[in-house]
Amino acid sequence: MGLISAKQYRESLNDGRVVYYKGEKVDNVATHPDLKVCVDLMALDYELAEDPGYKDLAVVHDAELDEPVSRYYYKPQNAEDLLKAHELIVKATELGDGYIPLAHDIGADALNAISIAAHMTGNQDYINRIEAYRKKLKREDTATCAAVTDVKGNRMLKPSDPDQKHKDFNVRIVDQNEKGIIVRGAKIHITGAAYCNEIFVLPCHAMTEADKDYAVAFAIPVNTKGLRQVCRPFKAHYSPLEFPNTRPVRVHTDSFIIFDDVLVPWDRVFLCGEWKFTGPMVYNFALLHRRTGCSYRVPLSEQLVGGAVAIAEYNGIAKAPHVKEKLTDLLIYLETLKSLAKTACYDYEMRGDIAVPNTISTNMAKYHFAHNYHDVVKTIQDLAGGLLVTAPTYKDYSNPDLKDDIEKYLTANKEISTENRLRMFDLVRRITTADLEVICLHGEGSPIAERMTIFMEGGKVLKRCKQIVEEMAQIQ
Repeated sequence: MGLISAKQYRESLNDGRVVYYKGEKVDNVATHPDLKVCVDLMALDYELAEDPGYKDLAVVHDAELDEPVSRYYYKPQNAEDLLKAHELIVKATELGDGYIPLAHDIGADALNAISIAAHMTGNQDYINRIEAYRKKLKREDTATCAAVTDVKGNRMLKPSDPDQKHKDFNVRIVDQNEKGIIVRGAKIHITGAAYCNEIFVLPCHAMTEADKDYAVAFAIPVNTKGLRQVCRPFKAHYSPLEFPNTRPVRVHTDSFIIFDDVLVPWDRVFLCGEWKFTGPMVYNFALLHRRTGCSYRVPLSEQLVGGAVAIAEYNGIAKAPHVKEKLTDLLIYLETLKSLAKTACYDYEMRGDIAVPNTISTNMAKYHFAHNYHDVVKTIQDLAGGLLVTAPTYKDYSNPDLKDDIEKYLTANKEISTENRLRMFDLVRRITTADLEVICLHGEGSPIAERMTIFMEGGKVLKRCKQIVEEMAQIQ
């Protein structure tokens, strides 16, 4: 089949999965008043593939299957493939008003990371399983996500440390039989899990031999017996206090996933106790996931820069020298991110038969975005001023007793209406929320994780630079 429609994707979600939202069990995520907003966002990936204007980005002809498949599940072979994937994520996120749809992106990162690790193990069973699973994803166009972050318990202790309150803070193998393995534990912060079809489960860090029961990777349907999800609350609709907006709300939610003695069939098991390969698997997933993060952060950064430019103009301060300086800093922030993300694709590396983006450039791009993100938000809030949080609401503006006074006193630039100024305040508040600040800092790994990777991968660069000056100083 190769590709499915957005309608087929939505219909596939009514499968008996166990999902809780605000303390209540959800009958069907595709029709739930809040969660269907997230479903509509994920469906954009399928709509993109159906649109003739974007097919060259979203779809690729698969020679093995001799049919069109999602680009995400196609193995990238060169810089062009990586750039196409980058452009696809950027375009999909633009259509999602700054939110990545996520039907395939992160699942594909997990798929490729597992494939690289499987070939590193030399275990032909694992190689055959992950390649068969890739073929299944290409044929069925399945929506996937990646459950990587364990709840961890005491982070200063190893998963198997007897001082941990219990053994299940990290997903682990508790038993195995002729049918497969039995796993128990929990994952946290898993975006899109409630409304995808399949979940990849990977370790979230390298394991030691003592932790070999936690060295497990697999893929499983969302409606598998013993799997339960709890979704965090989110703003699914425009508030009555905001100015009316006909654009759909774009947002995702994250799941706390509980694995209560879940049976995973052997053909879906990609790592089972081989602890030495958890490090490479996690390392490659982090690289690929950060590449995805750098790509979808481009449209978000464009929104932030656009918000700053607009609110400066609407406040009547755009021509002030210090404001021009701030806007220049934001422009540098945006263009540096875009350049690093593309450079990582051009300067690609081969890992087995999969092209991956350059490790240093990718981590620099992600670090640059996250490390400077709060300064960008601070600049926007500075340009917006106190009215960002104290301005009258839409209901106040709509009150005939108040509207004339609001119009009179809350205009700044005579060429901009008071209503448009207030509308921009509404939008700036949305794109600089605390939820986004935390996600932008920690998503795809915290800044310290990127710094550690840059230093580790940059060892050869540092050595070469040292050799240059030693030769100049004629030091043997």
